[in-house]
Amino acid sequence: DFLADVYMESDEYATLVELIRSKQNVILQGAPGVGKTFAAKRLAYSMMGMKDQNRVMMIQFHQSYSYEDFIMGFRPATTGFELKKGPFYTFCKKAETDIENDYFFIIDEINRGNISKVFGELITLIEEDKRWGEINALSVTLPSGQVFAVPNNLFIVGTMNSADKSISLIDTALRRRFEFIEVTPNIELISDLTLRSVLEKLNTSLARELDSTDLLIGHAYF
Repeated sequence: DFLADVYMESDEYATLVELIRSKQNVILQGAPGVGKTFAAKRLAYSMMGMKDQNRVMMIQFHQSYSYEDFIMGFRPATTGFELKKGPFYTFCKKAETDIENDYFFIIDEINRGNISKVFGELITLIEEDKRWGEINALSVTLPSGQVFAVPNNLFIVGTMNSADKSISLIDTALRRRFEFIEVTPNIELISDLTLRSVLEKLNTSLARELDSTDLLIGHAYF
């Protein structure tokens, strides 16, 4: 069903799954409108073998997103301040209690946040051989005093528009911890043959003139 939904070839899908299984952290990158976000959840369901929404969580980064939002931090409450657990912390704890099943944490527009600041000490914990359950497993004590580790049954899938040059770039330390997979426009999804021909010629010209695929026109626009 996934192959029909996103129109991906079976060998491409097999390669994608193998990369996710081995690296555990991937980023789907490409021009706007190529269906990165559309494919992310469907990819998770296909690898799980079922549509279980309890084992998939999606958030979106933005410029004011912080470590406290992502992991844990003190927030104003009626009686002062209280410790609030973020979505990544709670989802990791959930995955820990169900180690036999895969869990997928999807970060849409991952490069719109200050990634080094948001991830903090997790930059080491998300490595595939440092996960909880591995021989070289690591854990850290959070500023709140709680011990935290990332379980090895949790996969991180990020999406980013490669055309966004004005926002945060992925720094080198984080870049080596992710596998980057390019998603390209699929003109076969456009039923109008004239429009399909025009889009194909336009994208060919853009790629040639710009020497890049970052600013191609995605099929989702049509």
